[in-house]
Amino acid sequence: MRLRCLVPALCLCVSVMAGKYSREVNEPRPRDEPEFRIAKLNQVWEKANRMQLSPVQLAELHSDLKIQEKDELQWKKMKVEGLDESGEKEAQLRRSFNVILAKYEMDGKRDTRSLESNSLKNHDTQEEYAFNDPRLDKLWSKAQSSGKFSSEELLVLKREFQHHKDKMHEYKVLMDTVSRTEAIHKNVISPLEGDAKEHVLQQKHTQLKEKMRNLNLGFERIHKISHEGFTENSEFREPRVIELWETAKLGNLTKDELDSLKEELYHFETKVEKHSHYQEQLELSHQKLQHVEALGDKKHIKQTLEKYNTLAEKTREMGYKMKKHMQDLSNKISRQGLQHNEL
Repeated sequence: MRLRCLVPALCLCVSVMAGKYSREVNEPRPRDEPEFRIAKLNQVWEKANRMQLSPVQLAELHSDLKIQEKDELQWKKMKVEGLDESGEKEAQLRRSFNVILAKYEMDGKRDTRSLESNSLKNHDTQEEYAFNDPRLDKLWSKAQSSGKFSSEELLVLKREFQHHKDKMHEYKVLMDTVSRTEAIHKNVISPLEGDAKEHVLQQKHTQLKEKMRNLNLGFERIHKISHEGFTENSEFREPRVIELWETAKLGNLTKDELDSLKEELYHFETKVEKHSHYQEQLELSHQKLQHVEALGDKKHIKQTLEKYNTLAEKTREMGYKMKKHMQDLSNKISRQGLQHNEL
């Protein structure tokens, strides 16, 4: 039924293609059944479908919201059982939700992105200013024109730049959260309540320092690669895997534990690369769908749309599993480091 309603609409202008296709891809269920079990996540999803996000962004957002949903449902169970008396888990979920909003620029702040879908600028100009950060834009421009990177290496490097941009968003959101918490802390009257909030503030400041350290390390790596190119002795290439590995090395893990983790990260990196490949294919599929729509052959449109929907669903499913695996690895590394510190 959803498909029959959508096919005639494909003859509308290309500028609304992303919204139409995203609804077909992301709402395969009955019209009256929500995508998520939590109201605020549905509100974000509906807003995203009204925005001109790319198919890859929508697939990424869906994965992030699914993980957020899983974590929030687990927290609700914890709350019923009285296992989050300090409210720290609830605060953590609130921060992760704000990070999602900031990551996809849905947090109500001024959208500084260039309107690439309506822009008359050429492709090179769009690529040059892809990250909306002067330092990253300058490095990216130099890397593109350096001749030190193959097409495949440029794609890997671009993902690292994008990952760094996302991390900067996360840092800004956490910094805003700390500022708000400090403002509330100043109005506290009860000494006991003040001690509790002081503890929360200390935790947040520790997180800020850790994120800033990771940002600095990440930028140093990007700066070095942009000028020198990838080296043969690099243990990993994918930015998310590199970050996990660097975090593990800074901990107090034994050599055997690091060797075991490295092997697991190799497998995870294969999963990340496969997901990135599917994202690239999804973008190509979307471009083909736009081209076929312009020709107006309804039978061809239907066939191409079905292939696009299948690929989008596979990309979305793979993205969720990949991000969940990354979350598990991150938790595992943190727990192991904590255990060693306590010994």
